[in-house]
Amino acid sequence: MTVQFGSFAALGDSFTEGLDDPRGDQRGYLGWADRFAQLLAAQRPGLRYANLAVRGKVLAQVAEEQVPGAIAMAPDLVSLAAGGNDLLRFRGDPDALAQAFDDVVRTLLMAGCQVLIFTGFDPRFPVLRLIRGKVAAYNMHLRAIADRQGCLLVDLWSMSVLRDPRAWSADRLHLTPDAHRRVALRACEVVGAEVTEDWRAPWPGADGATTPGRAAWLAARRMDVRWARQHAAPWLARRVRGISSGDGMAPKRPELLPL
Repeated sequence: MTVQFGSFAALGDSFTEGLDDPRGDQRGYLGWADRFAQLLAAQRPGLRYANLAVRGKVLAQVAEEQVPGAIAMAPDLVSLAAGGNDLLRFRGDPDALAQAFDDVVRTLLMAGCQVLIFTGFDPRFPVLRLIRGKVAAYNMHLRAIADRQGCLLVDLWSMSVLRDPRAWSADRLHLTPDAHRRVALRACEVVGAEVTEDWRAPWPGADGATTPGRAAWLAARRMDVRWARQHAAPWLARRVRGISSGDGMAPKRPELLPL
């Protein structure tokens, strides 16, 4: 099928910015959106692409800081993945968040853009499992929004391949490069672009002998402690100080330009 979109703008937070999928040139991150744009451009030469996503942004910031710029560019396709940072906060309300998300979607649709939205992941790691119910409720709203508004939908929750620990970087919040690649392939399927790889392909088997049960449990708990010290504690410290990892950062690709 021929790609129908001649331009694409990506909005959101660290997921769409591309953490933790480093570029080979050491200039920031690649990520699913860059990979998706490359796949589209291979079938639609001259495709123009912008990425306004910035790590740490909550939905209100995406609406205020990114949506007006995207509308001014008038892209054919806009991706919107936001709300995860809101749900990580203690008072994150999936119902109120979904209403705000619906408002953003309607704004983009009224501007003449086709909208591609993403559900949240299925959080399986310790501690993060505490927000699983909120994410599930939010996802129900997002599926209803997609159905009601005629949006394209990438259901990350149903991608069982992403429940494997190998899909996640050490901070347990961001995808590995191969997981970003799989999301890009899934997005291509959703928009009707041809792909030559299958995002459902099993992960490569781990080499070496399996670890006995108790030893595996102890190793997992050591990893939990290391994660809490290296990643969870700094995140909580930023929340207490009222700052974000994306404060002062500019979008990596602020203009709609050919790849």
